[in-house]
Amino acid sequence: MLGMMFNDMECKEFGYVLRKELDEMLFDLSDKRLDKGMRESISKRYQTIFQMYARVAPPKELSKYVRDKRHSGER
Repeated sequence: MLGMMFNDMECKEFGYVLRKELDEMLFDLSDKRLDKGMRESISKRYQTIFQMYARVAPPKELSKYVRDKRHSGER
């Protein structure tokens, strides 16, 4: 296990960076031109980044990035 300590400003910045990364991945996952393998790879990475974001985000903000089973990349 690895731990990190952030002050308030660093925590907000970290959350911002993670949010932007999640937005980019959602945009990429909506692109129908990507093949199944690429979508699965992005989907796995999305889960990892989402779990990181869940540690710093308030529940109201977190709910914006929850994906349902239909959008999990497994079709």
